[in-house]
Amino acid sequence: MPSVNRCPLPFAKLPRPHVVTLAAGAVLAACALPLLSSGAHADDCADLVHFALPDATYTKIETVEAGAWHSPQTHLTRIMTSSGMNLAGHPVQAPNPAFCRVAVTLHPTSDSLIRTEIWLPLRGWNGKFLGVGNFGWAGSLMYDGMVTGVGEGYAVASTDTGHDSSTPEGEGGRFTLGHPEKLIDYAYRADHLMTVTARQIIRRFYGKAASHAYWIGCSLGGLEGLIEARRYPEDYDGIVVGAPPNPIVNFNAEQLWAGWMSYHDPALRVSRQKFQLLNNAVMAACASPVGKKQGFLDEPDRCGFEPRQLLCKGQDTSGCLTDNEVKSVEQIYRGPINPETGRVIFPGPAKGSEDGFSADGKAFPVALDLFKYAAFQNPDWNWTTLNWDTDIATATRRLGPLLHVDDNLTPFFRHGGRLLMYIGWNDGHNPEQLASYYQSVMRHAGPTDRNSVRLITIPGMGHCYGGTGCDTFSKLGAIDDWVVRGQSPETIIASRISDGKVVRTRPLCAWPKVARHDGHGDMDQASSFACVMPQ
Repeated sequence: MPSVNRCPLPFAKLPRPHVVTLAAGAVLAACALPLLSSGAHADDCADLVHFALPDATYTKIETVEAGAWHSPQTHLTRIMTSSGMNLAGHPVQAPNPAFCRVAVTLHPTSDSLIRTEIWLPLRGWNGKFLGVGNFGWAGSLMYDGMVTGVGEGYAVASTDTGHDSSTPEGEGGRFTLGHPEKLIDYAYRADHLMTVTARQIIRRFYGKAASHAYWIGCSLGGLEGLIEARRYPEDYDGIVVGAPPNPIVNFNAEQLWAGWMSYHDPALRVSRQKFQLLNNAVMAACASPVGKKQGFLDEPDRCGFEPRQLLCKGQDTSGCLTDNEVKSVEQIYRGPINPETGRVIFPGPAKGSEDGFSADGKAFPVALDLFKYAAFQNPDWNWTTLNWDTDIATATRRLGPLLHVDDNLTPFFRHGGRLLMYIGWNDGHNPEQLASYYQSVMRHAGPTDRNSVRLITIPGMGHCYGGTGCDTFSKLGAIDDWVVRGQSPETIIASRISDGKVVRTRPLCAWPKVARHDGHGDMDQASSFACVMPQ
């Protein structure tokens, strides 16, 4: 092992502790060390206290023994799991392996406070790194996704993107109010610096760099993955992107649409019972025998049912839709339009997902925050006055350069990157919109790089997970097979899990192919389906 100069900070002479907790003001910039040789290994977690990082402060370095980790979160971030089999909808978490936990706060600007953690397996490291994406407005670390990754041998990192959602000022989008640097941290800087920091610590700890780096995220985490691919094409070799809200201004506008529409015209409000009636009619008209048995629409984009087919012939009853209800549903399917150009701002949800519709005159809070705080910097902004021409344009002008991702991902593909996108048909985000983006990326990439991106659309799956479809599949396995072994994800076997048990399986097909039943096999077995090209 090469000789090193010991850090002159007061704790440097202490015996190596099980846990090293550093005061927030302890800056290690004076303690930079050369990297350990490739064949060397840091003796234990405490050695990392001597490794300096620019614009960073360590807050905790500890060894977490096997089985000792207990997540401070009360929910399972199942959307981040690699295989889904151990965090598949039930509160049972596989015992963690022993790992070194490094907590560091990054402060690239005077207004930045980016909490980040890097977890390093003490035994059985597979030589790879995993970045775990966030959800909603972020503001916390994705611990459950991290423990799944470290359990599969990955060094793992997560960040809160620069704000703490457990505090009033950090909740939702409030943190962006008057804090342009925090908005930049949230948009892209936190994820990139987390990645750079994690790579440095991995190399210091193991004595060699990670052989491959992967990103997995859904919803906001999916958008984060696209932003990483576009802005920092060399950060990751494989990126898994679930239901990315891109462009986010347009996406959040669509989330406000039904509430805005029914607020201004109460006659367009539709009850939960009527949406259920509509869903039943759509299923009866368009679902295959498999879909009818399992409770979802197989191919929503091929469904020709129109809401007007339920129009009441006389008075309003529970078995029909009034003219106003038909009008409301048609506008929800369509999505908001720009009144000046007539163009759809963002398409509405797909058929078969009517159970999730709402037209009650109320705003969707997550979407509201984007306009109120991030775009207009006005906590008193009245969403009911939203102008679908000028306000969308203004919000796009202010936030687009930070958060929108265009279709030019060629530098990522030329780096050797692989991009796997997925989305559920019962997500409020219509997969046809993501398919359109996918096609645009493919056109921009050209023939050479078209084998570097795939899209999976999942029948019956809700937002990132859930629903009645087969929503559980090995995301890490798929991206690793693609990057390391060149096996592109043309068909992925997914599972439906109930009470911790696999109750059925089904192939997921690379778009535009779809899974079709053979007509005689067990509907609950993937072997009874084949991926085919629709007409």
